[in-house]
Amino acid sequence: MDKTTINHARANRRREVARTVKDARERLGTVEGVRPSFEADLILMFVKNRLSVAYATPMIATVAATVSTYWVPVNLAIGWLVVMLLAHSLVIFSTKRMEKSLAQEGKLRSIRRVLFAGDMLYGLVWAAFFISGLQFATDYSFDVFQFATMLIVIAMATMLSSPLPGALLAATTPITAALLFSFWQFDGMHHYAMGLMAIGAQVFFFVLSKQLHNSALTLLEYRAEKDHLISEMEQVNAISQEARRRAEDANLAKTRFLATMSHELRTPLNAILGFSEVMKDEVLGPMQNKTYVDYSRDINQSGEHLLNLINEILDLSRIEAGRYELQEEPVCLRDVAAACKHMMHMRAAAKNIEVHESYEEGLNKVWADEKALRQMVLNLLANAIKFTPAGGEISIHVGIDGSGGQYISVHDTGAGIPEEEIPVVLQAFGQGTQAIQGAEQGTGLGLSIVQALAQMHEGEFKLTSELGKGTQATISLPAKRILNHTDPIPTPDPNARKTRAPLLRAG
Repeated sequence: MDKTTINHARANRRREVARTVKDARERLGTVEGVRPSFEADLILMFVKNRLSVAYATPMIATVAATVSTYWVPVNLAIGWLVVMLLAHSLVIFSTKRMEKSLAQEGKLRSIRRVLFAGDMLYGLVWAAFFISGLQFATDYSFDVFQFATMLIVIAMATMLSSPLPGALLAATTPITAALLFSFWQFDGMHHYAMGLMAIGAQVFFFVLSKQLHNSALTLLEYRAEKDHLISEMEQVNAISQEARRRAEDANLAKTRFLATMSHELRTPLNAILGFSEVMKDEVLGPMQNKTYVDYSRDINQSGEHLLNLINEILDLSRIEAGRYELQEEPVCLRDVAAACKHMMHMRAAAKNIEVHESYEEGLNKVWADEKALRQMVLNLLANAIKFTPAGGEISIHVGIDGSGGQYISVHDTGAGIPEEEIPVVLQAFGQGTQAIQGAEQGTGLGLSIVQALAQMHEGEFKLTSELGKGTQATISLPAKRILNHTDPIPTPDPNARKTRAPLLRAG
């Protein structure tokens, strides 16, 4: 784990600790079990509810006053309506002022008190409505009208005060008390029944208000959790973007370094290879001491190995950086395989390994980069020769797969690769236990380069192996890259951008 990852993990832990401490402090400072951060939201919801019915409340009061004139004098009903409208105007005016003060969290308690006082004022005015008509009530119908009005007013107050259940008690307790007092003045069973119903309605609507309050709290908690998750996602995204930028900068620096070092390494290396070859071949005359000839041969072989290593690293770097350009043209896979077999013939003969060829008939040309294909096949043959014991066999097969594409497969009779090690050997610089135990020279880049070049050709590289029975490596090209005899050979557009390699996905 690098230093950047450790710092990010520590920062995440600090944020979680800070959040836990903040939540604990909020729980200790709760009012009626509500977090202070939620309290402001609940008060704002209550204010919005009250302002949303600014015109509905006067309408209900007007209807109630108008209908009550059937039982009470008109001047009394009008007087009560005027008081209600004045109280309503005062409450709405103060509520709008409270809405502007919500940004200051220190005033939440005083705002709650003012809002409760407004609901208490509503309750007292409605209580006056029920008591003022007491002396004019002469029949049972007026009692029913009062009871129905009480239910409407309490139901409306319940819906509006769900964010603050305490406001419901402030608004409805005076109403229920006034109605009970009104019914108590009459000696009748139906009055007692309606009084009990009024008490039951008061309890029911209060319980309903608590349930609505809990629903509002749950909604706020979900919203807070969503905001927290969004914040965390933004932080993680910012961290990932920064990490990606650093990785791109590091990759660019690596590419520039390798491009610079390529010239610096190859110049002296070419001199080493040239002079060592002159010495081992004794071009300028025989050496007196044959040990020097052996040393010259070792120097030449080591130099060739180093040159191959530099070339493979540079190829892999260009592929990862997306700067490996394919020079595509019509290519015959049979000719590529035969040429590669001929090039590796001497190396195979040195280990007494037989190389067999098998080509299907009627193979059309493919649209590919011949140099890249040669590099892939040569890498596979070099690996097969390296890990096949003396006297073994290698088979090269070129044919048509089930999807209409073409493939080149190289099969050897070597020791094989354990199944769990196949992803390892496909990674850059990955080597299996067979290569490590045999101390075979190699960098572990050959198969990863083959895999990347196959992907650049929109194809697939597949490696299968079985211990004791050998390994089979297959390069497959898709059917859309097969050229028919009747189709004209596509000519590359000189103005078109050349195909670039995607980022290497090893394994």
